[in-house]
Amino acid sequence: MTSLGKYRHLSQASTPAGHFAILAIDHRGNLRASLDRQASTPLSNAEFAAFKLDVIAHLGPACSAVLIDPGFGLGPAVASGALSGQQGFLAPIEVTNYEVTPDQRGVTFIPGWTVEKIKRAGGAGVKLLLFYHPAAPDAAAKREAVAQIVEDCARWDIPFFLEPIIFSPDPARALTNDERRGTVVSNAREFSAMGIDVLKTEFPLDVKQEPDEAAWRAALDELNAACDVPWALLSAGVDYATFERQAELACAAGASGVIVGRAVWAEAAALSGEARAEFLRTTGPQRMARLAEIVARHATDWRTKLAPPAHDPRWYEAYPGFGV
Repeated sequence: MTSLGKYRHLSQASTPAGHFAILAIDHRGNLRASLDRQASTPLSNAEFAAFKLDVIAHLGPACSAVLIDPGFGLGPAVASGALSGQQGFLAPIEVTNYEVTPDQRGVTFIPGWTVEKIKRAGGAGVKLLLFYHPAAPDAAAKREAVAQIVEDCARWDIPFFLEPIIFSPDPARALTNDERRGTVVSNAREFSAMGIDVLKTEFPLDVKQEPDEAAWRAALDELNAACDVPWALLSAGVDYATFERQAELACAAGASGVIVGRAVWAEAAALSGEARAEFLRTTGPQRMARLAEIVARHATDWRTKLAPPAHDPRWYEAYPGFGV
């Protein structure tokens, strides 16, 4: 049974039909580096925040919620009104170092930012990006980190969106497509059993290696069967056309929607001036709206996998306070 607070927050992050059409703009170091390459001088903090606000202002109306970082996104977006008070937000809790290989990316939390603070700021969910392979030497430590966030989110009654990203435990050898599929599916099974609320997952196959959509459907069906909680597809840097098709098949297989970033707005970071503004006025919103249509047509209501909270007349008497 889902707690009332989590159930309410998940409703704030989804459409009335129970679908996720979430815009991700929580990117930090890697996005800033991309923007700096298009600028004559490195961006100031205000200029970096302004890019995020532009993305939210133009693409936000088509989405059910926004995944946004606290420093350069959430604070300015709330203060400026770019993030509507009627729109839910998810917040990341991790720092990711893209200067090292995936097998070296441990769990590092944003200093001064906690599950409690996300709840106090009005968040609808907590997101953790986790580079994970069950055979990696640090797998046990990462599972402990996930378990701690599960506990913290239960205490503060806020949903936990986990984003496990697989990698090869042997840096000298890439995963085969069979290994990729097996690991994505096993991660879904393992982490949904640990008490996360929503799985934010990558596509279970490298579609460049496997172009057959019949194989895509089979892998997605296996993923859906393994996942006991609602799941949403992330874009993982693929181009928009590829992601649109992936999203359609994932939702048809049981996904509750998408949490999408670069697939809808990446080109804007490579443009400047009027060209960037034109992209954000036209192409970006069109893509987000199209994905929202796909989700509305094909996705599974997240409420089918999470039982509603108890609501007898005296439910609130046993409902714990924050200190419990």
